[in-house]
Amino acid sequence: MAQNIRFAPSPTGFLHEGHLLSALYVWAVANIGGYKVHLRIEDHDQSRARPEYIQAIYDDLRWFGFEWESQSIQSERSCAYEKALQLLEKNKLTYACDCSRKSLLLENPCNSEGEVIYQGRCLNKNLEASPFTSIRLKVPTKTVYWSDLRLGAFCESPAAQCGDFTLKDRQAQWTYQFAVCVDDIEENIGMVVRGEDLRSSTARQILLMKLLGRNEPPHYFHHPLLYDPSSLLKLSKRQQSESLRAQKEKGKTAEELLGRTCFSRQLIRKEEPISLKSAILLFSKQIERYF
Repeated sequence: MAQNIRFAPSPTGFLHEGHLLSALYVWAVANIGGYKVHLRIEDHDQSRARPEYIQAIYDDLRWFGFEWESQSIQSERSCAYEKALQLLEKNKLTYACDCSRKSLLLENPCNSEGEVIYQGRCLNKNLEASPFTSIRLKVPTKTVYWSDLRLGAFCESPAAQCGDFTLKDRQAQWTYQFAVCVDDIEENIGMVVRGEDLRSSTARQILLMKLLGRNEPPHYFHHPLLYDPSSLLKLSKRQQSESLRAQKEKGKTAEELLGRTCFSRQLIRKEEPISLKSAILLFSKQIERYF
């Protein structure tokens, strides 16, 4: 049975050129490794997700010509997440936490990326789960050894990186770390291609997947990011990077945007229009040495 590779945007804004870059890496790796592309809409954060952004993802990808074999939406998978959580609860690997966002920042150290390293304040309180609590994973003190196809080998301890992380937040929303692990298991994801800003999540996700029953994790390829030349910040919705559809409305063609992305990766000598098929082949040739 062929394994899947996922493209997993969040519908919290319109797609921008950073998403286009990531999509080209995903489809290129699928081309190299014979994976089937699965489109996953990661709308676990219901406070920011919008239906119009979901439809825009489909429309924008089809405008470029991307095709995928299957798709899913996280907001429709609550039963799967509940089942996975019950497994962890049965194995006594979770606990309720009533720490507020303010107390988390005041009472815990942060890692180099500004993420809280939870010190286990609620670990032994035996709190009852309620609308005022989150659910945390009891992260075992284990070292995770894993390898990125591009970046090499890593040896990391999730307990030291982030401590006991949240599976379900105080708003009863599934967290990214939890939902993505359940999805990767059930959707037969054999290869994860994503930006290198998410590399630090890998060890804890491998650990969590093992606790959920998947002993062999996916392969990983973390690609370089696109940065705004004016601010030197990565392109993102939070930075209000110009969307692909905004550029389309200004008259840019899909081929022009593909050409600009290829030029940014030094795959072509000058910025010029290029077809999606040619762009995927260029990305494939650039990264095939890693496979």
